[in-house]
Amino acid sequence: MEQDTKPRLSAAYWRLWWAAGINNVGNGAFTAAVPLLAVTLTHDPRLVSVVSAATYLPWLLLSLPAGALVDRYDRAALMWRAQAVQAVIAGVVAVLAASGHIGIPVLAITSFALGTCEIVVANAAQAILPDIVPRPLLHQANGYQQTITLIGQQFAGAPIGGLLFAVAVALPFAMDAATFALSAVLLATLPRRPLRRIEHPPLRAAIADGLRWLARHRLLRTLAVLLSVNTFCGQLGNATLVLLATQTLRLDVPGYGLLLAGAAVGGLLGGLVGARAVQRVGALPALLTALGTNVVVFVGIGLSPNAVVLGGLLAVNGFVTMLWNVVTVGLRQQIVPSDLLGRVNSVYKMLGWGLIPLGALAGGLVAYTFGLRAPYPVAGVLRGVALAVAMPVLVGAMRKHPWR
Repeated sequence: MEQDTKPRLSAAYWRLWWAAGINNVGNGAFTAAVPLLAVTLTHDPRLVSVVSAATYLPWLLLSLPAGALVDRYDRAALMWRAQAVQAVIAGVVAVLAASGHIGIPVLAITSFALGTCEIVVANAAQAILPDIVPRPLLHQANGYQQTITLIGQQFAGAPIGGLLFAVAVALPFAMDAATFALSAVLLATLPRRPLRRIEHPPLRAAIADGLRWLARHRLLRTLAVLLSVNTFCGQLGNATLVLLATQTLRLDVPGYGLLLAGAAVGGLLGGLVGARAVQRVGALPALLTALGTNVVVFVGIGLSPNAVVLGGLLAVNGFVTMLWNVVTVGLRQQIVPSDLLGRVNSVYKMLGWGLIPLGALAGGLVAYTFGLRAPYPVAGVLRGVALAVAMPVLVGAMRKHPWR
């Protein structure tokens, strides 16, 4: 009797998957509750956007050294320790919220601290996958990871966060602390990566290696720059989404949580079929479809006449964003050498996510100056221009190397 030699996802991968699902339920509750808490403290879109900017500012300031640490130390250990610190921070937020001693500055500082830990977790989680997943299954594994992240964060966590916030302000933050702690326990059981006993270069030199590698790779460099523009524009629109939903479209607190959950439906479908779509049509058509659809969707969000249309467009946005993630994360994991993956990922994400804080602040200013509907159409037009500029390089590079 012949043995089945088909590669399978390991038990270690599924523990990583469960950890991602658990901590993202808490993250979703936190993500839904933070803007709701901010709105109870101020109705100024500029101040609301400051809290959003603080969450992503670490990607601009700390991503590079975090990537060097991921390549230098055991990735599983870094992940569980960072999640344990996040559990403590979220617990502090819960206590402050329950006692009524929290304001916009404290909310921004704690969001920054959680974002700092998230850099380590996110970089290590992507870098560890090639160590525990067979190469032919990377697209599938990434799709499953993206899917459980969205299910946990938006499909489950967001509505739970809205409902818990309506019961008591501190509850969603306490829930986040508990899920971080449970995730840390799971991550502590992952196999340790056998690190070679070599003399590591100074941190600055290690970071420079990642910078040089990405700068010399035309396709990944182009994707990183394009991601930078897209995430800037994404946050330009999303920073004041809570105000668009609650003030312009008159949604209540639980309704806002359900709106975020509706957006997750599209992401869920994208995660489930994304890898299959890439295998069927190829990376380039999948990528261009995602980018082009995103432009149209963002313009439409700003023109939404009601919450149902807004939720539908957010769902489409979730689907195509997931498709982009499945393609681009898989490409990096296939192309970049394992010993450089943490550093190259950190440079890629610094470029890709570093402008998110500026996008959030820009969104607050646009909303304050031109109205709450204005940020999304502005972001959509900017995304269209960026896609048109990047198209020749993107098509040429992807045709030369038709990865699937």
